[in-house]
Amino acid sequence: MLTRIAEGVLVHESDFVQSNAIVVQGHAGVLLIDAGLQDHEMVCLANDLSQSGQTVVAGFSTHPDWDHLLWHPRFGDAPRYATARCAAAVAEQLSDPEIKTKIIEHLESTGIADQVPLDLYGLITALPAGMAQIPWDGPEVRIIEHQAHAPGHAALLIGERRVLVAGDMLSDVLIPMLDLEAEDPIEDYLAALRLLDAVAGDVDVVVPGHGSVGGAGEAHARIQADRAYVLALREGGVPSDARVGSSAKPGWEWVSDVHDGQLQRLKDKR
Repeated sequence: MLTRIAEGVLVHESDFVQSNAIVVQGHAGVLLIDAGLQDHEMVCLANDLSQSGQTVVAGFSTHPDWDHLLWHPRFGDAPRYATARCAAAVAEQLSDPEIKTKIIEHLESTGIADQVPLDLYGLITALPAGMAQIPWDGPEVRIIEHQAHAPGHAALLIGERRVLVAGDMLSDVLIPMLDLEAEDPIEDYLAALRLLDAVAGDVDVVVPGHGSVGGAGEAHARIQADRAYVLALREGGVPSDARVGSSAKPGWEWVSDVHDGQLQRLKDKR
């Protein structure tokens, strides 16, 4: 079910790792950001749009992780955009003829492997490098590109609606997950947080890729929490962070394993 979070902006939250699909209403249809995960949920979203007389006129993937590259035939054949770097990373994925098999194998322990539609996986269109906004007939959606979590990762600022779509950042349940293949993943993340901090005063709502939608003041608070975590990670210490350890949200205890893995990878990298 779609939930209104701001004028002309709605969210569909998956029951799998609280993944958020975002709908932005335009003049002739909607922009669909990070379309969703499971087949039945995407059908539900498509039904909601159809019942309100809306069609998808554009899509956008915030970054090249598998769970942000899915699509459903019910959404139609609208262009699905991404940054140039994101699209290049996806093209590299698709050059592997076994990529869909590998995704299914990755999902076998989750119980949703047979619910993830992969026929239209990764069929995205690269925007010109450095393009500042999504080309569509609707509210201006500014692209804030960085390299914090993955190559070509983009946050999106819907200025008229005072909404920040953060991709896989600024979550209340997930710690910052660094691109550990990058040359300097710590500085990449801190640089991205500075970019988001520069616009946080212009938003009333922040939408993470996974987790709860945050209201007024939450953007700054989540940026501060993410920065504190990354700085603690840089020092090789144990962060004081409610998302890891015994205080983690029930069902999210595995995030502590992600933290341990990142800490070890960074030590190895040094």
